[in-house]
Amino acid sequence: MTTTRRALPALALPVLLLAAACGGSATSASGNAAAGSSKKLVVATSVAPITSIVSNIGGDRIELHGIVPEGVNSHTFEPAPKVAQLLSTADIVFVNGLKLEDPTAELATTNAKKGSEIVALGTKSLPESEYIYDFSFPKKEGKPNPHLWTDPLFAIKYADEAAAALSAKDPSNKDYYEANRVAFDKKATALSDALKTAQATIPGGKKELLTYHDAYAYFGRDYGWKIIGAVQPSNFEDPTAKEVVSLITQIRSEKVPVIFGSEVFPSKILAQIAKESGARYEDTLRDDDLPGKPGEKEHSWLGLMRYDFRTMVKGLGGDPAALDALDTSDVTPDKADYPQ
Repeated sequence: MTTTRRALPALALPVLLLAAACGGSATSASGNAAAGSSKKLVVATSVAPITSIVSNIGGDRIELHGIVPEGVNSHTFEPAPKVAQLLSTADIVFVNGLKLEDPTAELATTNAKKGSEIVALGTKSLPESEYIYDFSFPKKEGKPNPHLWTDPLFAIKYADEAAAALSAKDPSNKDYYEANRVAFDKKATALSDALKTAQATIPGGKKELLTYHDAYAYFGRDYGWKIIGAVQPSNFEDPTAKEVVSLITQIRSEKVPVIFGSEVFPSKILAQIAKESGARYEDTLRDDDLPGKPGEKEHSWLGLMRYDFRTMVKGLGGDPAALDALDTSDVTPDKADYPQ
């Protein structure tokens, strides 16, 4: 689909005075904690999966604040002016990069305090030669598919990059961050292994995925899934009548048993496509909305991906028992501030 995607307006806000934000401690212009403060690194993150991964690494040695509320379209999210105050106190800002959250990155750059760092985890983890352009992210628009975190192999790279950045900024806690990185990598690898076991039980080996939101391209490439397509066009609106007819024809031709919708992007049109094509409609996949509520065991990147992989495998007739057996609890207690 080649519908033109609307450009997001850049936010040009003045640099604000350094002040405590969202419960954060006051900091000096040099980026070090002021006398009498907690001396923890103030860290800001964009989407919830990144917040969760960074929380696993930073644990109780950082003061962590998410920016993008869960259940909000991260592609079109524009931060409120109050976010500028938080960003002006942050020692490190972790974003995905790859054009996912440009307004947030621009706001962070505009309001960055002296000595702070903006780390684009996706951009650092993926060589340009491996960018995927596809259904919702056509190459002519210059924005590659940014959804690396739905692939456990890239989540491990995110954790590695986060640990390196935190250790460089806070070398006194390097051993702590490194131990958490090793523990997280072990859990993410266990998830990857369980996925391989579970997906092998799908009848006929038909690991085929037709989704609403185009969030599984790198996952598909690394785990041998055929990504048939994504219903959502590049402008994030509903497909045209012509595109709907084409999708129904394709679904029938491919004998697709299940269409996987999105909990974040509910679509009456997708439900209608499923009905007319004869496919079952499963509308609960999540790409950046963590299960449960903050503080609950499943409210984590591990819980998110276990839920999605289990939904995919079971929806296609496979046995998710290997995934069910996983421990998806965080490496460290989740102390992040998730925006509502």
